[in-house]
Amino acid sequence: MNFGKITLLATLIVPGLALAQVAPGDSLGTSEADIRAKLEARGYAVTEFEIEDGEIEVEATMNGKAYEIEVSSKDGNVLEVELDDEDDSKDS
Repeated sequence: MNFGKITLLATLIVPGLALAQVAPGDSLGTSEADIRAKLEARGYAVTEFEIEDGEIEVEATMNGKAYEIEVSSKDGNVLEVELDDEDDSKDS
């Protein structure tokens, strides 16, 4: 009986988590306000926003992880999402 409840909860929760993630091809818009609103609606906290080399670069965090999200300034589509790995400098 418990297995059935766990399975039901997993099928309800997992798709919601997948929808929160931003992926290449997603449309976020071309203005800072649009991009910020769409990311925040998905659970991200925007920490930095800049336009560089014709692309919009957004740094954001979600669930304790930092992401760099590149957005096309022409059509507002996500070009790339990188998980910012802050453990680059480990002690030997």
